[in-house]
Amino acid sequence: MFDVDQFCADCRGALQEDQPRLAVRDLLDRALADPEAVAEALHPTEGELRALYHAPDLTVMHVVWAPGMRLYPHDHRMWAAIGIYGGREDNAFYRRSGPGNRFLDETSGRQLTTGDVLLLGDDTIHAVTNPLGRLTGAIHVYGGDFINQPRSQWGPGPEEERPFDYDGAQEHFAEANAAWRAREDAASA
Repeated sequence: MFDVDQFCADCRGALQEDQPRLAVRDLLDRALADPEAVAEALHPTEGELRALYHAPDLTVMHVVWAPGMRLYPHDHRMWAAIGIYGGREDNAFYRRSGPGNRFLDETSGRQLTTGDVLLLGDDTIHAVTNPLGRLTGAIHVYGGDFINQPRSQWGPGPEEERPFDYDGAQEHFAEANAAWRAREDAASA
């Protein structure tokens, strides 16, 4: 059985390790050895971006991507470890077009499926898509204050750099849920 509180406590403990991000990756690997237990404990029913633990030096998020959802490019300005417990998360990676440039060039991508864990560096810029017709569930662990850290996003709309808007991201998840429900209603009519 996956215990959310114990996982968050173990992540706190990992901060004391020489390589906290590697210790967190190991914690996610162990948790995702039984992805069904993680799904049962977190019980996703719709897209969401919800803090399971939040402090100045660590944030553990439950991230559920609605079917077909895409989150615009953004950065974290801290390391992150992403573990998928159900579904698929397609990451597109970017770099700035040039020094001081507010625009991006796509550089690569990485597809994550159930059981995969990915480490992201402090300067990673990425966009995320759930290409499936069902929810994708993940645990994202950040080496800092993910909610309040000043950072950037490139969207929605023009992919030009602007300050990250956490409340706007929450609205984006709500809009993705509404679009998913509308597709489901249309399909059942």
